[in-house]
This record gives sequence, C-alpha cells and structure tokens, in this order.
Amino acid sequence: MQTASWELLKNILFPWVVNPAFPLIVENLSKDTNEIRLSIALVTRNRPESLERCLRSLRAQNVQPFEVIISDDSDAQYVSKVKSIAEQWDCHYISGPRRGLYANRNHAALACKGTHVRTMDDDHEFPEGHFDVVNKTVGIAPKSIWIIGEYGEHPTASSRLGLPGEIQPRGFSGPPQDYDDCFAISDGAAIYPRQIFNTHYYLEVFNFGHLYLEFGARLKALGYRIRFCSGTYIIHHYISNGRSFNDMKVEQKSSFLSAYLTYNCYFPNLFKSMECLAWFAGNAALNSLKRKTASFNVSDFWITWRLGRKYKNRFRAAKYHQIV
Repeated sequence: MQTASWELLKNILFPWVVNPAFPLIVENLSKDTNEIRLSIALVTRNRPESLERCLRSLRAQNVQPFEVIISDDSDAQYVSKVKSIAEQWDCHYISGPRRGLYANRNHAALACKGTHVRTMDDDHEFPEGHFDVVNKTVGIAPKSIWIIGEYGEHPTASSRLGLPGEIQPRGFSGPPQDYDDCFAISDGAAIYPRQIFNTHYYLEVFNFGHLYLEFGARLKALGYRIRFCSGTYIIHHYISNGRSFNDMKVEQKSSFLSAYLTYNCYFPNLFKSMECLAWFAGNAALNSLKRKTASFNVSDFWITWRLGRKYKNRFRAAKYHQIV
C-alpha cells in the first residue's frame, strides 16, 4: 500500500518525470495507396429493425464499400432475425464475442480484409453520396484516421452538427483546437487504416462507457494523425430505451481511466493531471461518505487508478498488443 501511495503522489507532483516524453513512430502502412478498399465493421445487439434501416440506407448508396462485416452480440431470441437481415442485404455475418461494445468493435475490425476499417453502429443512416465522399477523403491521406460528425435527425436548416470530441481531464469530451490534427474520435463513425488493428485495440476492460476517447488519445500519441472528414455526416437515431447497457459506475470508471491515461501517460500535463485526479478522487470520496453504492466510490477510484498504471507501464514498454 505504501509503494502504491508513493506512485500516486508521484503522478500528481511529477507526471513529466514518471511519464517522460519519448519518440513514437507510426507503423509503416502499405505504400500502395491507389486503391481504397473500405471495410465496414458494424456492431449490433438486439435491434434487428434498426439494423435493417441502417443496411437499407447503406445499400442505397451510389458507391458501395468493399465489404460489410456484421458482428452480432444479440441475445439468443434475436440471432436468427439479425442473421437473416444481414444475409438479405449481402453482408458477412459473424457472431460477436458477447463481452461488451468494445470487444465487439475489435472483433468486427479483426474480421475485415480491406485496406481501411469504417466503424459503424446499427442505428445509423447516411446522406446521399456518403461513401463516395468517404472513399475520396481517405484517398487523399490513406495513413490518417478520419472522423465523421453526426446529426440526431435528418438535418434541416436549424439542425446542429454534432462534432467528435477529445477526452478532458474530468472525463467528458470537448472540441479540439485543431480538427485537422487532434485526438478526437467518433466511436461509431471513424475510418482507420486496417493495419492499426494488427497491434492496437479498443480497451475491453469495461463493456461500455467512454473508452473510445482513450483510443483516440493513444493513437495520436503513437503518431497517427486524426482528421475530421467535413464533406459528409451520419444520421444517428439515438434510441434511449434501446441501450443494452446502463451503468453510471462503469461510465465514471471508464471516464477516469481514459482521462488518467491521456494526461498522465499519452500527453503528460501537470495541471490537467492534478485536475483529473482531484476531480475523480473528490467524487469518489463524496459518494463513499453518502454510501452511494451504485456510484463511483473510493474503492473504484483505487482499482481504476491501478489499472491505469498497468496500462501505462505497458505503453511505455511498447507492449501495445497487451493494451486491450
């Protein structure tokens, strides 16, 4: 306990010492960038009607992706219908790992055989020419990661485009200073060079939450350029009562882990590190005093901080395949 306490104190006082900056180089990607083969890594769970709407919109596009992989985490009573819909729209159906959203994203991405992986959720629709724009944009800079904005409805003159954000010290996302070189990420609407998933994965330690924000910060720290694709968007039909997972404690643990790794490891910053640790420790202490057992407490803070330390050590040792 004494050693761990000293490690925590060092993180607060000297993050630039315990997390020294070191050069990282993006893995060599294929030099053959003339042909973009866009694989769709679509994850779904228990929402066949929503999936069918998504695939109908996708197949109505004038430009089609190289392949569509549907990784299905559905309960047994939905599997047959989901598989039938996938086959009806000429998609490759695979059974999901049933370990949560991010395990399913990794599973779908690893099944892709194209040059690039486009993440997708079953509650999306697409404007006319969406994949034409995406292919042309990726072709401009095939080694970049491209992120896409969203509307919550079919856009009108008064609609506001939702932009991807970067993880902030208190665990929420905020707009980056430069959308052409940032660590913002679109959880279900990002395009990655496929080779990234040979070594790097979404964290699977929590089955839901804000771990996708950590993935953006980690890839940026590794040298990947993350850029906003301004020429198109998705329509995200958010289904408030259709979420398969609701757990505020896991939401807070995933936010803390993402913020901790970002500001204590990937982009060490004394003041943001102190803000992160103070904010989550304060919330944990308050919830513990009030005995809110369903909320993020001191025990959760301690366990998540130790988990962050483990991932940080693996990152510093370049054991990237173990960060999962």
